[in-house]
Amino acid sequence: MRIMGLDVGSKTVGVAVSDPMGWTAQGIEIVRISEADEEYGYDRILELIKEYEVTKVVIGLPKNMNNSIGFRAEASMTYADGLKELIDIEIDYQDERLTTVQAERMLVDEGNVSRKKRKKVIDKLAAVILLQNYLDSHPSIL
Repeated sequence: MRIMGLDVGSKTVGVAVSDPMGWTAQGIEIVRISEADEEYGYDRILELIKEYEVTKVVIGLPKNMNNSIGFRAEASMTYADGLKELIDIEIDYQDERLTTVQAERMLVDEGNVSRKKRKKVIDKLAAVILLQNYLDSHPSIL
């Protein structure tokens, strides 16, 4: 039984899953989507849920700095609603303000990763950070 973390953007969804004990988050992949074309990558997400035996999905909620819900947070909630229509699974949200900034900082400062390579992994790392934050704040979840 695992928890999946999703960092939903307008063009990609970063995917991470917990270990079976719910202690650590690992990045899995980046799913290409297109909000503009209403292509959300749900098929791949459903495959991953089945493959990893996921029992809960945590979706990053990028609130505004004043804690209000803005356009991107609404888009994440809409994404969750679409997923709920396809599968009966518990969905929770994790405040993900600044996780992409944190991920970028980790890649630049600690990893010395080039800009081109950062673009390929940033969303997956952001998913790992948001899921790890969720696991850390819910230690007895599984």
